[in-house]
This record gives sequence, C-alpha cells and structure tokens, in this order.
Amino acid sequence: MESRKDEWTGQLSLFADDSRRQPPVGRNVVVFDLETQRSFDEVGGRDQMHLLGMSLAVVYSFVDDSFSTFLEAEVEALVDRLASAELVVGFNLLGFDYRVLQGYVDHPFDSLPTLDLMVDLQQKLGFRPRLESVVQSSLEAVKLADGLQALAWYREGRLDLIEEYCREDVRLTRDVYLFGRRNRYVLVSRYGKTPYKVAVDW
Repeated sequence: MESRKDEWTGQLSLFADDSRRQPPVGRNVVVFDLETQRSFDEVGGRDQMHLLGMSLAVVYSFVDDSFSTFLEAEVEALVDRLASAELVVGFNLLGFDYRVLQGYVDHPFDSLPTLDLMVDLQQKLGFRPRLESVVQSSLEAVKLADGLQALAWYREGRLDLIEEYCREDVRLTRDVYLFGRRNRYVLVSRYGKTPYKVAVDW
C-alpha cells in the first residue's frame, strides 16, 4: 500500500488556513445511511428503487456527536431531519438512499445540500468505488457486513443487527469524510491493486 507519510499531522504553518481541515464540530452537518426491506430482484430492478422499502436509517450529527435511528414509521421525521441540516454527507445518497425515500414522501431531495462521497470520487476516478474499497485503503478498517446480509436480517426480524450494521457504516462514512477533509485526499483500492490516491476538497 502507498505510504501515508504525507498525512496531515495537525501541525500548521504560521499562515495556513486550516478551516477546511477541521471537523465540523457543533455544526448542523449529518451523515446518513439507510437499509432496505427488499432487493432489486424483488422489485423488478434498479428502476424501481422507490419500492425497496426502508427497514431503518441511521443519522450521525456533528452538533452533539450522536447517532439517531429512524424506523420505517418515522420516515417523515427522518426527512425533516435531513432537510434541516446544513449539509448531508453519505455514500451513494443521490443514486440510492434518496430514491428509496421517494417511495414514501414527495420531497425535492435534489435540493438538499448534499455531499455524496461516491459521486465525487466517481467523477474523479471514472468508475464507481465501493465504500468498502475506500474504508479499507484509507482507514485500514473493514465493514461489518453488506446489504445482502442486512436483507437476510430483515427477513429474520433482526432489526437490532441491521441497526448495528447501519450505524457502523455511518461511522465509517463519517471517518472517510473526516480523513479526506483532514488530509485532502483518500485512498481507493480496486481489484487488489495499489490504491489510487484521490485529491478531494471536502
């Protein structure tokens, strides 16, 4: 793996402006992810994301360093929470999570102030990276499970396990966001090759 000796250490030159490197502590910035009830095959493909159904969602808030869980019956409260945020951060929000929520509420999700990490990286790389590939290379961490496992848990009624998994994905997404914000790059692996070093301006 590429050396990380150039990571920012927290030490700044006398004239450095580090405002873009600092975590947005105390600001109304949230990190969001949701899990679904059904697979693409069960609803007739990716054009039917509004039929996938939400099993639950987790929101992390930088205001008070807290995680909140929203169940399907609380979708409207979830959307209100996202709509009130200064910025919503996530991974594939525009192409997935927001489209799932459109199955419940008529809301202009495109108008939400959103930082979709996957879309930003895709525009730079020319391919769609997986969250796991960014997490492994940048954070040297691993995801607890995947979406297929979460679907199996839903069929078993194990919302507790889905919540644990979704909360961990939100935490990892938050940490990738902070890594990129602090270092101004992230690492993205593909096919087990040397990771790409991608400059970001988050």
